[in-house]
Amino acid sequence: MSTKTTISESLGIDVIPDAARLELSPLNFLARAEHTLRERPAVVHGERHYTYAQFAERCHRLAGGLRERGLKRHDRVAVLAPNSPALLEAHYGIPLAGGVLVAMNTRLSSQEVEYILRDSGSTTLLVDDALREQVESLHLSDIEVIVIEDTGSDADPYEQLLAEGSAEPPESWLRDENEPISINYTSGTTGKPKGAIYTHRGAFLRAHGVALETQLHYDSVHLWTLPMFHCNGWCLTWAVTAVGGVHVCLRRVEADHIWDLFESEGVTHYSGAPTVHMSIISDERAHPLDQRVTVPTGGSPPPPAVLRRMRELNLHPIHLYGLTETYGPVMGCSWQPQWDELDLEEQARMLSRQGVTYNGADQVRVVDDSDRDVARDGETIGEVVLRGNSVMAGYHGQDARTDEAFAGGWFHSGDLAVWHPDGYVELRDRSKDIIISGGENISSIEIEATLSEHPSVLEAAVVAMPDDRWGERPKAFVELKRGQEASEDDLLAFCRDNLARFKCPAAFQFGELPRTSTGKIQKFVLREREWEGRERAIG
Repeated sequence: MSTKTTISESLGIDVIPDAARLELSPLNFLARAEHTLRERPAVVHGERHYTYAQFAERCHRLAGGLRERGLKRHDRVAVLAPNSPALLEAHYGIPLAGGVLVAMNTRLSSQEVEYILRDSGSTTLLVDDALREQVESLHLSDIEVIVIEDTGSDADPYEQLLAEGSAEPPESWLRDENEPISINYTSGTTGKPKGAIYTHRGAFLRAHGVALETQLHYDSVHLWTLPMFHCNGWCLTWAVTAVGGVHVCLRRVEADHIWDLFESEGVTHYSGAPTVHMSIISDERAHPLDQRVTVPTGGSPPPPAVLRRMRELNLHPIHLYGLTETYGPVMGCSWQPQWDELDLEEQARMLSRQGVTYNGADQVRVVDDSDRDVARDGETIGEVVLRGNSVMAGYHGQDARTDEAFAGGWFHSGDLAVWHPDGYVELRDRSKDIIISGGENISSIEIEATLSEHPSVLEAAVVAMPDDRWGERPKAFVELKRGQEASEDDLLAFCRDNLARFKCPAAFQFGELPRTSTGKIQKFVLREREWEGRERAIG
């Protein structure tokens, strides 16, 4: 018996027919904004300004242009671009065309870009002109490559693509809200990166959740310091449009320019990792703002001194936690009014917790090895598990990995945490040895595997070391083969040839590695040495 029939019989009323039901999709946000907020500002990018009517038309034209060039339903379209209007438009135009967005990290190496293009099965690549070098050496004869010059001029190949499409919204090819809207690749923490599949339904609900958690509304002006390629900009690419706010695009995170935009555009929100906040509050132009600025932050929570300085400048952080597999942040340290009475040190301690799940997300749990809830005592450590609409549909093309991740019906994060009596979760460690540097996840395993390919290296162990600017950076401990020699410069050059620059170790140390009686490397010994006398905040 169908759900529709069951509802009809139990309530004694006719159910709305399928033809009249609107599938949940963030594309609905754009349609609403186009019709109700037509003349309100939508996008600011230097001298270029688009109203919601103009923004919607550009997204329609992108969809139409892609269809004119042969895009088929569920074709993957990759984008390699900084925070420009083109990448923002791709979040609407590609799914409007019936395609699936694959937004790629701009800091990846050419080999990593090629892997994602092939693994996702992308048929089209939109690439910013400043990033063309990352793809010029690749064999992409079977992929249509369209350059984005980001000029807005008629000579821009991207603008020519838009000119081929109609200004009218295309006929929808969406048949089910659980169809994919995007594929976002992990940082390859246990091998090759995995493509987390986001659905229209999940993106719609997550956008609503993040809008509520970050207090977005009609008068919000969101500055894009957070890369839009990161989990679709934590779904803020859709959330800002949902509330009718303004997207202020930013190609590069430069503190002095950010202070210009704070003033000229009346910015009320920006997001990012601790390194972004540090650069902003340390700038010589830093001064208290008239408007309150809400600052969703990932990575390590702001220490008391940073928190104090941010508050002095009218910047107010909200600490978040999430993964690529959970559409970005899925939890936030929701502020309790009674915390206002605490001293700054205690406020910082409360803010350092990862908190509780967003609206629209199922309750997070912290479980033991038998999948039983741990005691909510703030001391018992367990693994963070999640489920619901805020978790990916699965890994693209990797059924076995998907089944493993969802063992027992819950997504297993691999992150270890304690559960406090008030229900707030606080991370204590990461079981996958992830290094979080400036908001980027770096796999120690990947670096170790690369170093092991060097002819002089017997074995390597990589751990996080403290860094005042980035929070933490990789440090490699290297044991060379007997009779072999290699310098720090040699190994750094080798890493740069085989890894993205931000993944390369910031320091090397040579010598015998600490091992157990069975020969296993004791990475915790190395980690403790590096962090002696300093607290490593994981978030």
